[in-house]
Amino acid sequence: MSETKPVALVTGASGFIGRHVVRALTREGWSVRRAVRSPEGAGDEVVIESIGPETDWRAALDGVDAVIHLAARVHYKNDERAVELYRKVNVEGTLHLARCAATAGVRHFIFISTVLVHGRSNEGRAPFSERDVPTPRGLYGASKAEAEAGLRTLARDSDMKISVIRPPLIYGAHAKGNFPLLARAVRLGLPLPFAGIRNRRNFLCVQNLSSFILHRLDHPDPTSNFEIFLLADRERVSTPEFIACLARASGKRPRLFGIPPNLLSAALRVTGRQDMHDGLIGSLELDISKAIATGWQPQVTLEEGLRLAVSDQEP
Repeated sequence: MSETKPVALVTGASGFIGRHVVRALTREGWSVRRAVRSPEGAGDEVVIESIGPETDWRAALDGVDAVIHLAARVHYKNDERAVELYRKVNVEGTLHLARCAATAGVRHFIFISTVLVHGRSNEGRAPFSERDVPTPRGLYGASKAEAEAGLRTLARDSDMKISVIRPPLIYGAHAKGNFPLLARAVRLGLPLPFAGIRNRRNFLCVQNLSSFILHRLDHPDPTSNFEIFLLADRERVSTPEFIACLARASGKRPRLFGIPPNLLSAALRVTGRQDMHDGLIGSLELDISKAIATGWQPQVTLEEGLRLAVSDQEP
């Protein structure tokens, strides 16, 4: 470790998750080097315009003790170029960075993957766990699963510890995707057609993700160089329960009405909202017992996390 503060390189540092993780690391005494696509003039930063198999990481990794790899290609139209981009960034870019980190003497590499390596729903089955054989859905999930496999191989021939985290939907202040759309609808008092949904889902507060990353850095496994963790808030709730909780956090009353789930599902698919269908209709339960067994506990509850998300505050 460094003689003074340990140094962490965070990729995707200017994004939603990155900003939270950088604040959490700084608060706990880490010196953070931010990898960004364009200069922001905010402390120690390195400009990495693109991530791929040819990226020069030498300056970024100089003196670094840990890498938290958040940057990824997430949304892109499913055409022929999409396959190339997901592979270049999420697979080849990740593995190239990890190899460079190992060569540079980095002690711990944390990779944010996705629960989509298991699929989009565990409807009618037990909660997903690390013991399950990956069955990824979509180009994004498949690219993350391939990167994980490469990291596992790298860990066998390296002294660097690698932790893979598979989260579900991550919510928090300035989140992307379905969460801000849902929060805005609740804030505006719009009626939402989810009262008839009887699913069970796990979500992950960005503060709980940040606290687990810190816990892994502070408590590395002495016997293993490669570990995978499913991570989520402790609570499992239905979509209408999640909306009701979000409404309370916003100081609003939830306005929910019922549409038969099969009709609602069909309507979302016809209107091209497959992402909302996958995120709100089916069940997605995670077994987080392995993460708990490391001694980590979720820092905030679902209720607290949603209040932080809508008030744009840190705990």
